[in-house]
Amino acid sequence: MLLPLLAVLQVASGPANGSVTPPTNVYQGVLNQLDVTPPRVEAEIVVDGLLQEDVWSSAAVLSGFSQYQPADGLPADDRTEVLVWYSSDAIHFGIRAFEPHGEVNATLADRDNIQNDDHLQLLIDPFDDGRRALVFGVNPLGIQADGMRVERGVQRTSATRSATSPVDLSPDYLFDSRGRLTDYGYEIEIRIPFKSLSFQPQETQDWGINVIRRVQHSGRDQTWTPALQSRASFLAQSGTLESLQGIDRGLVLDLNPVVTTSVSGTPTTVDGTPTDPGWNYDASSPEFGGNVRWGLTSNLTLTGTVNPDFSQIEADAGQTDFNPQRSIFFPEKRPFFLEGSESFQTPNNLIYTRSVVDPVAAVKLTGKISGTEVGFLSAVDDKSLSATGLDSPVFNILRIKRNIGEESTIGIAYTDRVEGSDYNRVIGLDSRIVLGGNYDFQAQGGVTLDRKDGHTDDAYLWDVSLRRSGRRFGFNTNFTAYDDDLALGSGFVRRSGTVRIGGSTSLTFYGEEGALVEQYRPNLNLSYTWLYETFMHGGSVDDAIRFTYANNFVFRGGWRLGASVLIEEFYYPPTLYTDYFVELQTPTGTEYAPYVGTPALQNYLIGLRFSTPSSSRFAGSLSWYGGQDENFNEWASAYISFLTIDATWRPTDQLRIEGRLVSQRGYRPDDWSAERKVDIPRLKVEYQLTRSIFFRFVGQYQATNIDELHDQSRTEAPIYILNDEGALERAVGSTKNDLRFDALFSYEPSPGTVVFAGYGSSVTEDDSFHFDNLRRTSDGFFMKLSYLFRM
Repeated sequence: MLLPLLAVLQVASGPANGSVTPPTNVYQGVLNQLDVTPPRVEAEIVVDGLLQEDVWSSAAVLSGFSQYQPADGLPADDRTEVLVWYSSDAIHFGIRAFEPHGEVNATLADRDNIQNDDHLQLLIDPFDDGRRALVFGVNPLGIQADGMRVERGVQRTSATRSATSPVDLSPDYLFDSRGRLTDYGYEIEIRIPFKSLSFQPQETQDWGINVIRRVQHSGRDQTWTPALQSRASFLAQSGTLESLQGIDRGLVLDLNPVVTTSVSGTPTTVDGTPTDPGWNYDASSPEFGGNVRWGLTSNLTLTGTVNPDFSQIEADAGQTDFNPQRSIFFPEKRPFFLEGSESFQTPNNLIYTRSVVDPVAAVKLTGKISGTEVGFLSAVDDKSLSATGLDSPVFNILRIKRNIGEESTIGIAYTDRVEGSDYNRVIGLDSRIVLGGNYDFQAQGGVTLDRKDGHTDDAYLWDVSLRRSGRRFGFNTNFTAYDDDLALGSGFVRRSGTVRIGGSTSLTFYGEEGALVEQYRPNLNLSYTWLYETFMHGGSVDDAIRFTYANNFVFRGGWRLGASVLIEEFYYPPTLYTDYFVELQTPTGTEYAPYVGTPALQNYLIGLRFSTPSSSRFAGSLSWYGGQDENFNEWASAYISFLTIDATWRPTDQLRIEGRLVSQRGYRPDDWSAERKVDIPRLKVEYQLTRSIFFRFVGQYQATNIDELHDQSRTEAPIYILNDEGALERAVGSTKNDLRFDALFSYEPSPGTVVFAGYGSSVTEDDSFHFDNLRRTSDGFFMKLSYLFRM
């Protein structure tokens, strides 16, 4: 009864100043009035953030929002009106967001950097199949954040992440937006040209539509449709823009020439030792490259690139992992590979475009035809990336995904990396079946053929899971197997040679209206991991057993807290220590015996996670794990501390300061000596002079100190490790203290049209954080100019 009553009250009331008469064609989400017929009007207006033109009085109005997070099924505290109409070449949205309860967060931010502001997301699905949607996000000042949301299965809410925002912000679309603060909240105007979209070829068509509003002062997400967390698919709960007619992309042909130039410097060396003040600079000639985008049809796009570059990208944020058996994943950042990247997504990263390291040229076809999504990528990498230095690695990647039923999909992925007579070929089949609205069954199988030096190995991958998403009760079960010889030449695997069986279950409790605790979710998780060959031969668990009990709280105002207890048992991995030896003193002299570790290590840890709401000036989060964990360097127990702190401070509406600290410690239980210390502080400072101009400075220090190793759990003898020449070397420890600075000036009036000028420098020192003997190891200047010609 409460939701319909609120809808009636919202229709009856106008803006706080009473200056706008409510339109009559209002579609109330809380009343399930989700089939919208927007008017088609041939009108040219100026996108200025003022909804004053006559055409807005005839627009369809989406109103009657509901709360989605932290608790669904409740009326939204704040009124929102989304006006929509379209012409032959664009669709227009006008937004009136009313805010009587608190302060509106709005800053002059860089593109895709509005997550700490109040904002709205328009989720538009031009194919109306509930599988993916283009996301157009705008903050109260009209700053844009755009990307793609793809349904990939149930994603539960953590203590620090909203379930309504699994959006890939990598793609950039050309659209116009302006916004302004008002006495009742804020107002936004958006124009999205059809040239920026792909859609169905029919003359009359329906599009999926939903709207998410983020209210920062309360930490709540509100949606136009009364979406439920218990559903396996969020996009399947969208509304519909019906009977769109006479829309036309016109000629879609984008030319984006790029010119880059750089100067790189390294110290002069004599017999491998840097000299002072000698310094060599290598000024490269201007390099020319560019991208071409051609809309073959309304739903197929062909894109090509020559000599794509990294110049506008800051260095990857430092990462570290206690477990050396796992590889570290770095996200894709290159514009060419990001556009249309949703067409290449697969479970288990069978496709990982950063495998194409330094492409000379590439071509890509993406689109959707009658419920079938197609992505094809072909690229030629630089010869220096081949084993011989003489062959250019060639990549051919195909991804096809077909809709089945109302919410389910089936897909196939094929990748081929050829290098001379060697190749790596992978084929995978995957499916996602949604049952009863809240059960999500997913399965994937894959086979790899890897040929090197005339010998071919085949390997297999399996992944099966069943999840239930419920408002009160949910569970997740999973079986994953990676063959020992699994090699993904065009993909990424964190660790091969394992089999994992696991499951988790959770309950969710909701507080009363106005309660301090708005949501509480306890979670139990248990998993068993085998080595692949052991599992295939029916052996018992020989890699790891993990049990986790976690508690997640959401408090009034957007504060979040998580606390967990972890109990683990890790088994000795002999393959990790084949090059390890211990020095033993015997009656006949010194001997070096192969290292043999303790059969199993028991771990007991606690974890804490905390995040603040995003105020107009500050947002922060902290994650800490501590207790007894494995020391992989010596295969012994250690007392560990793993701390991550993130903070964003905005002293003004134009200045943003982001800090991050990753700190790891591993202490030996017998004498509390530190076997491992890692500290990675990172600072980013951005000043947004105008909407198109900003300055950025990034500084990152990575200090890693590994102590001298010894056989701590058994003999206390020194450890020796075989080097590349096959000789034994004492594991005397290592120190790495690298400091990196990057400065950037950016002028970007629109995606594709940019001027970048930057400087980067790397320095090192002997002692961590002493800053008294810094030595520059490299530096460089770069400039990039590009312009987007849209025909």
